[in-house]
Amino acid sequence: MHDALTGLLERRAPVGLDTWRSFWDQLGAGGLDRAQALALLASLATAPPGHETLRPLLDSLAERRPARPADRWPGTVNVVGTGGGPKTFNISTASAFVAAATGVRVVKTGSRAYTSSLGSVDLLERLGVRLTSSYDQTADTLDRYGIAFAGPFVYPAQLTRLARTIAPTSMKPFGRFLNALGPFLADLPVTAQVTGVSANAPLADLRVLAGTETGRTLWLTTNDRGADELLGFADNTIHIHDGRELHLPVGELVPPYGGFDDLAPAPDPASAPAHFLSVLAGTAGEVATRTVCLNAAALSVASGHTTDWTQAVADALEAVRSGAARALAERVRAGAPRPPARTEAVTHG
Repeated sequence: MHDALTGLLERRAPVGLDTWRSFWDQLGAGGLDRAQALALLASLATAPPGHETLRPLLDSLAERRPARPADRWPGTVNVVGTGGGPKTFNISTASAFVAAATGVRVVKTGSRAYTSSLGSVDLLERLGVRLTSSYDQTADTLDRYGIAFAGPFVYPAQLTRLARTIAPTSMKPFGRFLNALGPFLADLPVTAQVTGVSANAPLADLRVLAGTETGRTLWLTTNDRGADELLGFADNTIHIHDGRELHLPVGELVPPYGGFDDLAPAPDPASAPAHFLSVLAGTAGEVATRTVCLNAAALSVASGHTTDWTQAVADALEAVRSGAARALAERVRAGAPRPPARTEAVTHG
């Protein structure tokens, strides 16, 4: 049994960097069998280790990545959630389109469904939106539309090797842990990242991991309703990587009425694209519209596009009600070029 697995099972001490390095070396060389790979994933998922083990785990994966662009994409924000909260439609994906329609440069990462009926990748596939397959393609798509959806290339190749090793067992039983750590696994040269953290994710350890981030702004958003999105009908807290906290009390930026019934996902996967487009068009209900716009405003402020939350929410509402958000989604689906910028457009902050 590998020392990494022994350490996780016995909980005697944190699993260090050298041990994780050895584990990935043996996995790559075919020296770990299916039983050990399954046991490792099961241990991580059923009793997630603390940050003392997670930080070396992340570092061991980061040092094996292929080179990415040295320069960060200016003013660009990634939005991704941990999942595992109350069932809602894909709010973060909708907020990405709305924010991009206001001029915020957005790159979205995500995954297929682990704990929900449709993950962001599943939804995008049904919408006909292609994921990018390289940093160059992501940058080109970002320049073309103001938004891009990054594919699996941003995640460590070792996770794919793990998935192949445990086949035919699916990775889905381990999805809660993978979702919680996923926002720290995606490697993108963005300047900011907004990560929704549900009540099922280990917030304390994620905050410690966020505090070790360098070179980008990292926000972890939480609320008293357990969702991994900002909610108008909840008290929200944004935990910033530098230790600061920003509180958005219920009703401060959008009306406080509504509940999770107003944010329910489409009744079946086949109807999800039509429902999603209705959200972008503002016809899925006022609570859905306001919720998406609140989250789009967070992307605007985190990216530095504006510092004014009230203006950011107003801009997002205008992008929905004018049809700009829905039109952007249709252009991305069709592969049409981005329209020329309006000369009267105002950049905030």
